[in-house]
Amino acid sequence: MTSVQSGSFWQHSQSYLDDEILIKKLLLSHDPDRRRLNSEMLLSAVENIVFHATASEELVSDKPVNANFKSNISNIELIESPEPLMHTIYKIAHEMLCKSPGKEDLHTRTMASFDLLGSHRWGAKAALALAAFAINYGEFSLLMQLRPHIPLAVSIANFKQIPSNMSMLKPQVKALRSLSKTMVDLTKCIIEFEALPLVHVGPDMEDLAVMKPKIYVTAYWIIRSTLVCSSQIKSLMAMKPEQVHAKHFKLNNSANFSYFSRYSNITIAAWELLSLDNRLSSIYSHLRPQVDAFRRQTEAKMHQKLLSLFKKSHIDNQNVLQMLFALKDDLPLKDCSTQEKLGVSALKSKVVLLLISKPDLLPFEQLFFLVNQTYDHPHNDKIEGSYAIIWVPISFYEAWTDAEQKLFDFISNSMPCYLVRQPWSLNSAVVNFMKQEWNYGGEAILVVLDSEGMITNLNALDMVFIWGSKAYPFSLSRENELWDGEQWKMQLITNEIHPILTQWVEEGRNICIYGSENLDWIREFNAKMKDIKDAGMQHEMIYVGKNNPGEHTKEILSIMNREIHSNLLSFTKIQLFWLRLESMRRSKSRLGNNASTDNVVAQISALLDNNNDNGWAVYGKGLSTDIVRVEGDEIFPCLNLFRQWGENVGRLEFIDALRTVLEPPLVDGPCNHTQVVPYSEGLVQGNMVCQNCKLLMKKFTIYE
Repeated sequence: MTSVQSGSFWQHSQSYLDDEILIKKLLLSHDPDRRRLNSEMLLSAVENIVFHATASEELVSDKPVNANFKSNISNIELIESPEPLMHTIYKIAHEMLCKSPGKEDLHTRTMASFDLLGSHRWGAKAALALAAFAINYGEFSLLMQLRPHIPLAVSIANFKQIPSNMSMLKPQVKALRSLSKTMVDLTKCIIEFEALPLVHVGPDMEDLAVMKPKIYVTAYWIIRSTLVCSSQIKSLMAMKPEQVHAKHFKLNNSANFSYFSRYSNITIAAWELLSLDNRLSSIYSHLRPQVDAFRRQTEAKMHQKLLSLFKKSHIDNQNVLQMLFALKDDLPLKDCSTQEKLGVSALKSKVVLLLISKPDLLPFEQLFFLVNQTYDHPHNDKIEGSYAIIWVPISFYEAWTDAEQKLFDFISNSMPCYLVRQPWSLNSAVVNFMKQEWNYGGEAILVVLDSEGMITNLNALDMVFIWGSKAYPFSLSRENELWDGEQWKMQLITNEIHPILTQWVEEGRNICIYGSENLDWIREFNAKMKDIKDAGMQHEMIYVGKNNPGEHTKEILSIMNREIHSNLLSFTKIQLFWLRLESMRRSKSRLGNNASTDNVVAQISALLDNNNDNGWAVYGKGLSTDIVRVEGDEIFPCLNLFRQWGENVGRLEFIDALRTVLEPPLVDGPCNHTQVVPYSEGLVQGNMVCQNCKLLMKKFTIYE
């Protein structure tokens, strides 16, 4: 790591205050225990207060203000603490406001605050002190902004004896706003530095030894500044009206000298804040680039460590999961079904499926199907407990937005799987690793880690959509194995879409899947198929629309339900039908297959890419591999020929007859073709179609 150089501020600080003595005193007060505060979220809540407090005054409207997700104090955790978070903040606020500044010097009061915060880390100390200040500052600013418009605010301001005209205090208030923002920015630096996984990457100890004292001194000046700001707010609220309204004065008039003195006090107070702001800004200008340098170096080392980690063999998955999720939190996961917080030890000996996606997860139909194919899949009972799905949401932006966090909070309460409890706290190196090495680019992926933490599939989402829990352990080799056992048949096309459809396939029924968005064609097709069914050739009809079904498909379904009174698949199920076909094509493509070399890919592509307005149909029977796909222009001549066969059509094998009539006749005139067929049980009642003329053959019995 590049050596960290001491800046001019730190040299000046040595001359102004003996930093070594100060640091020793600070370290004597520093005794952190196991309590852990989400300092980042607390600071975000503080920043939200400061932002609204420093906003220009404007008329209060009836429009509700949406609270920032992170500003909700109930979402901020203080783990393993003997007291609630707000108790700690109120104690610090009491220290700031209730002790008279004149009885103790500022340094002594600052060190007393460090004694009070001794159990917390440096970033938490600064964040808690800022939170205590923000409460006082926010209440004061709220009264100032509301008093011109709300009678209750007027009453409270009068009760607290806050002057009605604060125009003389603008320099002081402006300095207070600027210093508040600088304190927040500096606290971010401390929190970011402490969040770096330095222990896991082996930092340069000399650089670390230089950096740590700067963090201690920075925390000192932040907390010292909060005390000054709180004292000034207290003084502002106690100021008498005549102190505020002193606008004109003459130095030779002794009666006006007191006004000049009070005006000078306001100026001095503003200069005190500006002086602190300049000092903290100087600290920030040196500390910010140094923290950024540590972050870049740490992320580079972390990336290399993750690469190395996934190349090694392990006895279990704990080291890998620890590096991915538990760098900041011992309980980084949540079981959504029980709301229980979990450590990575809960995943020991399991196959882990990392569902990486944007905070909005998946479209509804895909999410529904994912749950249906895993937790609700009949095969899941046989392997329950052998694998776990963890949802790892990643923001689309550099930082999580309020809308993303609200969406995550909503979805996380209805998911059946595990998830990362606070995904915005994931280490940036881990997020970048997922993007670069696992090719996550915004589209959901399902990365599979075996029970030893090794990657066995970079995206098993498609195989889950195709086979559900039968795809366990979801590895790439298992995907190849499943495809080796598959052929183009009705079972593959319709599997798990609807239980009744699955039952029809298992029973060996004739099934016709058809699609079109031409309502006239659909009506005519259904009418002809009904005639054939009435003649005795039994079959089941399934309408699936076309690829990427939309509102027009919904309208057609509504009309069909009124006119035909039957369609097995709902709009959502139709979406799932096409989703599975897309998954099949992607899965085959990843394995190196294409339409020119693989019949399954060719048949799938013919359906997915079909733009024929006159529709299409696929006919199959049960588990048979004999499947016929017919384009809309060819279907009606075939069905008309079926009708010519009359009552005999019911004794024909549907698929055989269809395939026969699709092939052109070999003769134009009279046909004398004969065919001898060995006797078999049931053949006496059957019929055959001539391969030459495509007409029903007359049947004779011969004896040998």
